[in-house]
Amino acid sequence: MDWRIFMGLSLTTLWLGMGLAYISGNVGWTAFVQLPAEELGSFLEGAFAPLAFLWLVIGYFLQQQELIQNTQAMRDQAQEIGRTAEQAIIQSEKLAASESHARQEATLRLAEAVRQQLGGISGMLYISSHGVAGDYPESVDSNHLFAEQSKGDVEVFSRELLGATVNFASEAERFDLFYKTEIRARHTNQFIFVFERLLKHVRSSDTDNMLFDSLIGSAHGLLYLRMKTYQANAPSQWNDHSKTAQLVEL
Repeated sequence: MDWRIFMGLSLTTLWLGMGLAYISGNVGWTAFVQLPAEELGSFLEGAFAPLAFLWLVIGYFLQQQELIQNTQAMRDQAQEIGRTAEQAIIQSEKLAASESHARQEATLRLAEAVRQQLGGISGMLYISSHGVAGDYPESVDSNHLFAEQSKGDVEVFSRELLGATVNFASEAERFDLFYKTEIRARHTNQFIFVFERLLKHVRSSDTDNMLFDSLIGSAHGLLYLRMKTYQANAPSQWNDHSKTAQLVEL
């Protein structure tokens, strides 16, 4: 029980006891009962007015305490809502980071798969331009190069082709390496087509361009830049890789 209520009940009991004692000692119950109605009403009004005022004051303070408690409850609720909002923000940041990480992981896996595809294309270009089937002697046996590629070195043929462009004495020989024959032109344009699709995908998910720079600086990327240099001078039927490159339809 609130101490105010306890005090009110105590004072009320004391006041009523004093009133009963006054009636018994000074007025008498017989005379009190025989009082006219207006006198009885005035007596009761005067007797209970202090009690009414007392309980009015007690009710005011009780209501004030309840308002304080409600205000504190609302503050606690607002703080809880704030903490919930903070947790929601943290959770959304974690989800965004997790999504970004998953997207980057998927991009890395895709890039590795495409690098292997580019390794196969550069291998076909090497075979069509070197050895018995090509115009240039093999500096390294192609079977050995394919063995290295199967072990995980997907850029071995790209490095060999880059080395060939360095060793050639003229720009004409370098151009012929990529566009002298139709088969070479198709392999070259296929390489450009696949590599540019990879770069486009990487740019959309690699916000800091680290993977993009890594691809451009790799053997595949340097070979791609060489190919683009000579593509503009290729015959009209071969200078657009989007027309000669092939998409695999499953």
